[in-house]
Amino acid sequence: MNNSGAINAGIRIEIFSVLWMVLEFIIAVYSGIAAHSLLFIAFGLDSFIELVSGVVLIWRLRVEQHGTDAVKIERAERVSSRVVGLALLLLAAYVLITSVLNLFSHHSAETSFLGISLAVGSVILMPLLMIGKKRIAKIIGSNALAEDGMCNLVCAYMAFTVLLGAGLTALFNWWWADSVFALILVYFIFSEGWEGLHPEEDEE
Repeated sequence: MNNSGAINAGIRIEIFSVLWMVLEFIIAVYSGIAAHSLLFIAFGLDSFIELVSGVVLIWRLRVEQHGTDAVKIERAERVSSRVVGLALLLLAAYVLITSVLNLFSHHSAETSFLGISLAVGSVILMPLLMIGKKRIAKIIGSNALAEDGMCNLVCAYMAFTVLLGAGLTALFNWWWADSVFALILVYFIFSEGWEGLHPEEDEE
């Protein structure tokens, strides 16, 4: 695969990734609202932020495809990374505060089999997207695409965490499972946000 073909492949896999994130956002938030589950709502909001990041990366790849100034591309990417990073940190704070309040109030979530099905799909699909993006990134020399592939791997970890929390709620009706596993999501969301705000640390 030549460089031009790899860029086209990168755009296609990012478009597919964004479409999945749209589906993930809609289903997760709907499931979260219907089941009063902070775990699913947090997963859905993270998906929305990731789809915004994916749209920016598609734009970046298209600009690179047309040979635009690389300096302008890098500057735009840094700005978008910081915006997405800040949004993720705010989401982490929201999930942290709400989880603690839910634990104190003994808030219990209901079972959402639609949400559980979504989590299973994400656990299977996200690692495959990561492998594809890293392969293409190596050909075109795109750190941004490689990092986005790692975000897909983080999404798989998050989906597995959601699956565990929702599964325990469904099987044993443990009232605390939703909030405790939402707190685990805070680690992943905060890590993504911190990396977005400090992209220069990843380059060192």
